[in-house]
Amino acid sequence: MGCRLKVFLNKEEKLTLEELRKAKDVPQRTKDRAQVLLLNARGLKNEHIAKGLNWAISTVRQTLHRWEKMGLAGLWDAPGRGGKPRYSESDLVYLENCLAQEPQTYNSKQLAKKLASERQVSLSADRLRRVLKKRGRRFGSPRTQPQKQNKPVAKILEPPENQASG
Repeated sequence: MGCRLKVFLNKEEKLTLEELRKAKDVPQRTKDRAQVLLLNARGLKNEHIAKGLNWAISTVRQTLHRWEKMGLAGLWDAPGRGGKPRYSESDLVYLENCLAQEPQTYNSKQLAKKLASERQVSLSADRLRRVLKKRGRRFGSPRTQPQKQNKPVAKILEPPENQASG
């Protein structure tokens, strides 16, 4: 087992970390990392800190190493997490202009092919249809509703023929 990593904080750093812990607009993971640093500076062992936060000991060590290497910036998550968007707003505006200006009626597969060939953006036809629907855009030929046949409604005011009036 290696030697124990101890963080020493000055008054300014302690104050900054305390404020981070209480801030409302800071991500929870960043608040937890600030808490780890404060607890380590008070002398708690990594095992106790990990147990108190329900973390792995390696995560506590990683947080302490990030603090030493990067300082305050090491408390935040690196950019680039999550899936990247495959299309931009300008791609959708382009498609909407095509739908509005061109006389041809497109279906979602044709629009997806057009987007891939002209803008090098690959979206499935289904995804494209959902995105455009969310933007309030309908495309393709409108579905025709079957016409309702007007059936004569029985006249309620007339008495039935088989009843004799008296």
